[in-house]
Amino acid sequence: MKNFRDSEHLLRFAFLFAMVLALFLIVRHFVVPKSFGEYGHYRGAAIGETAARPIHFAGQSACATCHTDIAATKQAGMHAGVHCEACHGPLAKHAADPASVQPPKLDTAVLCVRCHAASAAKPKNFPQVAAAEHSGGLVCETCHHPHSPAIQSEGAK
Repeated sequence: MKNFRDSEHLLRFAFLFAMVLALFLIVRHFVVPKSFGEYGHYRGAAIGETAARPIHFAGQSACATCHTDIAATKQAGMHAGVHCEACHGPLAKHAADPASVQPPKLDTAVLCVRCHAASAAKPKNFPQVAAAEHSGGLVCETCHHPHSPAIQSEGAK
């Protein structure tokens, strides 16, 4: 018992550790949702919460239903794999009632550069431009058709 004669500091540490652990478990009981862990390391209630949210995106097919000419142009061009709402934003309300919501006219000088700004991190075969040098201050739409950029717009002819 000689070795444990000065072990009060170890007992204090063990008591402190046990108190912190008990406090952690109490707080965890009140903070962690009841459905946590129901489907692995997730909240089971999150599925219902997400399903209850309103739908904002209409989807590619909803756009193509009314805008067949633009969908055909886009499908034949370089932007065939880019969904309409990636550029135009969520338009479920417009698809449900086209007269009630009119999508805003997009600023191609800002929009195109989101994807096509020159960057060493992008694949070499991805079209990239240094916008200020490439356009001389003109908006992209002056020379390129937004739905099929390889087609020149009326202003470039």
